[in-house]
Amino acid sequence: MAHKKIVKKQTVPDGSEYENFLIHMFINRILKNGKKSLAQRIFDRAMLQIQESTKSNSGEILKEAIKNVTPRVEVKSRRMRGSTYQVPKEISQTRGITLGLRWIIQAAKTRPERGMILRLANEIIDASKKSGIAVRKRDEMHRVAEANKAYARFKF
Repeated sequence: MAHKKIVKKQTVPDGSEYENFLIHMFINRILKNGKKSLAQRIFDRAMLQIQESTKSNSGEILKEAIKNVTPRVEVKSRRMRGSTYQVPKEISQTRGITLGLRWIIQAAKTRPERGMILRLANEIIDASKKSGIAVRKRDEMHRVAEANKAYARFKF
C-alpha cells in the first residue's frame, strides 16, 4: 500500500496585491477556465459593491460571512455489513473554510440577480447576517450530523 504524501500548506505568492490567504482561496474558487484576472475583477467589484451597500469595511463583512458559513462537522458515508451509515466527523479549520467558500460561491451562482458581481456581493452580505443559501447549507449539514450522532462510534 502506498504511503500518503505530506502536503505542504500553501502561502500567499510574493508580490501579490492581496496579503490575505483567505482572499487568495476565495479568488481561486471563483476561477473558471483558468481566467484568474476575471476572477480577481469579479471579487474586487463584489467587495466594492458590499462596501457601497453596507457602508462598512467589506473585509470584515467577508470574514464574518466565512465564519458564519464554516461548518464544524460533516457526515461521511461508511459502509458496514451491507448498510451505509452517515457518520458525523469533526473537521479541521482549513477543511471548514474550504467548504464554506465553496458553498458561498455555489449559492451565489444559483441566486436570481443579474451578474455574478451582484450575486456574490449579496450572498456575502446575507451570510454575514446569518441568512442566505450557504448558511442554510451549513445548518442542514449540522442537522444531519446531529441526527446521525448515534453512528459516531464507527471510525474511519
